[in-house]
Amino acid sequence: MTRKNLWRVAASILVLMILICAGAPACAARKKVVKEKILYIPHDSRPIVNKQTIEVLEKAGFQIISPPVELLGNRENLGDPDLLWDWLNKNAKKDLTAAVISSDALLYGSLVGSRKHEFDADEVLARADLFAEFRNKHKKLPLYVFGSIMRTPRTGLASGYEEPDYYRYYGTNIFRLTELMDKQELEGLTPREIKEFNFLQRLIPTKAIEDWMGRREKNFDANKKLIDYARSETFDYLLLGRDDNAPYSQTHNEGRKLLEYGKGLSRNKYLTSAGIDEFGLLLLTRAANERAKISPKIFIKYNWGRGGQTIPAYSDEPIDDSIRAAIDVTGATLIDDEARADFILAVNTNPDGRTFEADDTINNGNAREGTQFFADTVQNYVSDGKKVIVADVAFANGSDNAVMEQFKRRGLLFKLQAYAGWNTPTNSSGFALSTGILSPRMNDNLVNELLLHRYLDDWAYQANVRKIGASQLDWIAGDGRYEVLDDKKFAAADNCATLLESFAKRNLPSFTGNDNIKVEFPWNRMFEAEISFGK
Repeated sequence: MTRKNLWRVAASILVLMILICAGAPACAARKKVVKEKILYIPHDSRPIVNKQTIEVLEKAGFQIISPPVELLGNRENLGDPDLLWDWLNKNAKKDLTAAVISSDALLYGSLVGSRKHEFDADEVLARADLFAEFRNKHKKLPLYVFGSIMRTPRTGLASGYEEPDYYRYYGTNIFRLTELMDKQELEGLTPREIKEFNFLQRLIPTKAIEDWMGRREKNFDANKKLIDYARSETFDYLLLGRDDNAPYSQTHNEGRKLLEYGKGLSRNKYLTSAGIDEFGLLLLTRAANERAKISPKIFIKYNWGRGGQTIPAYSDEPIDDSIRAAIDVTGATLIDDEARADFILAVNTNPDGRTFEADDTINNGNAREGTQFFADTVQNYVSDGKKVIVADVAFANGSDNAVMEQFKRRGLLFKLQAYAGWNTPTNSSGFALSTGILSPRMNDNLVNELLLHRYLDDWAYQANVRKIGASQLDWIAGDGRYEVLDDKKFAAADNCATLLESFAKRNLPSFTGNDNIKVEFPWNRMFEAEISFGK
């Protein structure tokens, strides 16, 4: 055979192989990209820490292995830690990239379970020891653990029925008592405060305060054991959150003592910070960054005024401390040169350093001090081609309507990398940061889908529709109220869906597909909603 004929035969064979592979399952299988798998156990079933957190990672290209919702605790079902341990051991396969696990879920059943459980101290510590057994079985699996330092709600109403029953009646007094106890340790009390302290000790039933402090002691000792595991490298990383608290509070008191207990541990191994609900996503982002061996560069830009020195609602530290901690947790790098930054984290704070609730009358959409400046800042960065992440923390539990109105008018809503304005300011800033860091793994449509979800939830529902829907509950027949919807649950959901569709049509571009919105209240209350698109 001549060389010319040989080339013809070879070319024919090559064409034939291409044609065969085009329709062959075997060849298709070889082209299939295998997604990296991360095992994730959230601290309860709420959409933001479960489905919405998982959604971010899935859009970034990861496969998330997570327990069925039936195993995750909620407000009424505290969860079962033993069943979760069993699920973990059965699903910890060799092909996992990492495991991100809530210690609250595995010690108490859930976050609410950590506050209301009936386990004795020995049971809790015995479950903590199971982490060491798990590590011995999975020596090469990167293990990231997050947990909470028990919160101290300011009032019984603020506790949302997530504390023991006595907190409904004595919550305000318990908060104030522990506030004074913390202050006494740090700087002493005035004569007037000493009198108040003594009065509160007599006012609060002994049984109630003993139970409250006893629960905290179990949580404190369990967290010390977790820190020991961080020190012995049982964990690749441990993150402890100071759940809803204040500059003086029992949560702050225990937080600083646990910080001291962990002294000597690198911030690359252990950190305690204000917040909790954003922690799962922070650590999932760290797992992704460490796997890819990258450390995105972040530049922080605050609104003018108090800016980073703002101590926001539900926190015991300046927001700048919380954000710097979140950057460390994700494995990103904080830089002071915006020209070299991969992302600009624009943080919307009030110039006077105050944090309002999103349902406050001041959140009426009218421009306030700082509104124009912040919108100009974001617009300038976007115009310069910067990737901008917005943490909207001027209000707790919802977006800043004035800023969102500016974004809408300027066409900025879908020019951001990420946005969040839900729940506490630390929740929002951490969630927005993580989503933004993961956004380069997504195409524009996926980024916009996540933005749309936040706008419907944080802006439309939390800052606007929730208040209207709550005021209309009396129109619905049956028993139920904002905190416990019961008979009114489904009708209230339908009403809020109608309100959301109306809001979306007025404020969001038509391309987002915001028709047929569906609303559910998975925790039988209006505080959080699960928003999706119906068929």
